[in-house]
Amino acid sequence: MAKGSHDMTRGNIFTHIIMYAIPMIFGNFLQLSYNMADSVIIGKLLGENPLAACSASNQLMTLMILGASGLGMGASIIMARLYGAKEYDKLKREFATTFIFGLFFSLAVFLTGFILADHILLWMNTPSEVAKEAAVYLRIMFVGFLFTFQYNIMSHSLRGIGNTAMPVVFLGISCGLNVLMDLLFIGVLHMGVEGAGLATVIAEAISVISCMVYIHAKVDLLRLSRNDMHIDRTLLKKTLSLGSVTALQQAAQPVGKLFIQSTINAQGVITIDAFNAVCRVDDFACVPAQSIGSGIMTCTAQNRGAGSRERVKETVRKGLLVSLCYFPIIFTLVMLLKHPLMVLLSPEGSTQIISMGVSYLSVKAYIFLLACIVNSVQGFARGVGKMHISLISTILQITVRAIIVWIFVPKMGIVAEAYGCAIGWTCQAIYEFGYFFIMRKRIERSI
Repeated sequence: MAKGSHDMTRGNIFTHIIMYAIPMIFGNFLQLSYNMADSVIIGKLLGENPLAACSASNQLMTLMILGASGLGMGASIIMARLYGAKEYDKLKREFATTFIFGLFFSLAVFLTGFILADHILLWMNTPSEVAKEAAVYLRIMFVGFLFTFQYNIMSHSLRGIGNTAMPVVFLGISCGLNVLMDLLFIGVLHMGVEGAGLATVIAEAISVISCMVYIHAKVDLLRLSRNDMHIDRTLLKKTLSLGSVTALQQAAQPVGKLFIQSTINAQGVITIDAFNAVCRVDDFACVPAQSIGSGIMTCTAQNRGAGSRERVKETVRKGLLVSLCYFPIIFTLVMLLKHPLMVLLSPEGSTQIISMGVSYLSVKAYIFLLACIVNSVQGFARGVGKMHISLISTILQITVRAIIVWIFVPKMGIVAEAYGCAIGWTCQAIYEFGYFFIMRKRIERSI
């Protein structure tokens, strides 16, 4: 086994998936903690309007991060196949190609977003009383995207060769620094939302630098020299073909959530803050299911590259079982902690926000079962290269949710979004299982 990697083509599949997922779960919790720290500190120290200013663009930032993650995931699938096939030189060329392309792409997104920030917030129905601060925060976040994109590329590349542990170490350091800098910039230096944004950007930069140093020093398969720094057009074409579909699938969810956020924003500051709080809980609750799905994807892709058809089929069965075991855990935690979590995530004395959030989480706790199922099936689909299945099913799911929110949130409040999520995920699961049942023979031949 190459240094800094994890071969999933041999050994116990249960163990591979669980050991792959555990560092990812912890790492994703830390990633979400960046924004969680901003929300808690801003809400407690600055109040409702600054919190709403940061929250108003949350779904846009999620869209950008997941778009970057989608491209990184596409490259990761290719790297996992090459790793399973022992084509190490080609794997390094794939990493170099993705890294260089990412530099140019993230720069283009930064420039576009920085210029159009005010227009974006206007389109999202951001309340006028928070629009100025929201624009400042959003522009700082666009600067941070330069670092966020590269971190996603490098962390997904490490995951493609089975290494999920080290990105967590760097992320943990930067997350701790982010919290400390939040307290310094907001609590001591009184920099407001600008301080919260700067703290996040600096922390993201530290993640990127740490990851680059580690790869160069310890990961032979991904270590780049000056001679490696060029784009392989053939690999770039394959990466964009696979990665663009993955990015579209990853971005489809937050695009729909932009429309959902627009509907929420039109209901006022209280509703924005309540929805932001429950989204934080929802994001954390879904992390283990998503991480298990990523483990299924990488294990499937590595074994497909190695030509191990039976291990590919065994991966999806055992991976789904692991994911289903998670549901009773998250259901119990959400039901027990829904009120304390809303108190933590809400500004002082905001009883209306807390009440709205508790009602939402009481419904959403049951729906996480569907998240466990859907993420497992999507992990398998990505691992065998059926990216369009994830894309179509995600578009179906988020479209259903957005329509239900648009119709019912003005009448029922944010709890309508929870019901919309249940119906959307059900439609997604029916489509995915239906496709694989009908096309199972063709899929088996392609493995």
